Amino acid sequence: MNQLQSILEHNREFVANKEYESYITDKFPEKKMAIVTCMDTRLVELLPKAMNLRNGDAKIIKNAGAVISQPFGSVMRSLLVAIYELKAAEVFIVGHTGCGMAALNADRVIHSMQDQGISDEVLSTLENSGIKLRKWLRGFDNEKEGIIQTVNIVKKHPLLPPHIPVHGLLIDSTTGALELIIDGNNA
Repeated sequence: MNQLQSILEHNREFVANKEYESYITDKFPEKKMAIVTCMDTRLVELLPKAMNLRNGDAKIIKNAGAVISQPFGSVMRSLLVAIYELKAAEVFIVGHTGCGMAALNADRVIHSMQDQGISDEVLSTLENSGIKLRKWLRGFDNEKEGIIQTVNIVKKHPLLPPHIPVHGLLIDSTTGALELIIDGNNA
């Protein structure tokens, strides 16, 4: 059985046994918070437990490195929707220790793309179209720097209401210990 078949089989049992009932909530975050965090697999269960979150408590937006690189990209749009439409009143940027985006090697990623069948012609076309892959694939030098940069992008966004606090935290990806980097209430 492949992954897809396994998931679908489990889902049929999950629904038939009404296991979903303990997760029923509405679309509004109970704790009125939106979180931008990394897609790292270690955080799937650890982050909510470490932050005392249950299903329905927060809007959690995940991407590589908990980075907002485009002020008008999809992550920032998601935050603004969480605030204006879903009543989130605080933003948390949560990076983590041992993040793969720290000192990400763009050349290595591009070589991996080539190894997996992306042609030099495609890469050249993108570069000639103004897409600077090495810049686009750049991470950050350290996790705290990434958190500070992202908090600043959110806090300075022209569409963010000035009263919304934007916090920056670093979670230890082994223990779940949280380190406060920026207290948005005092910024």
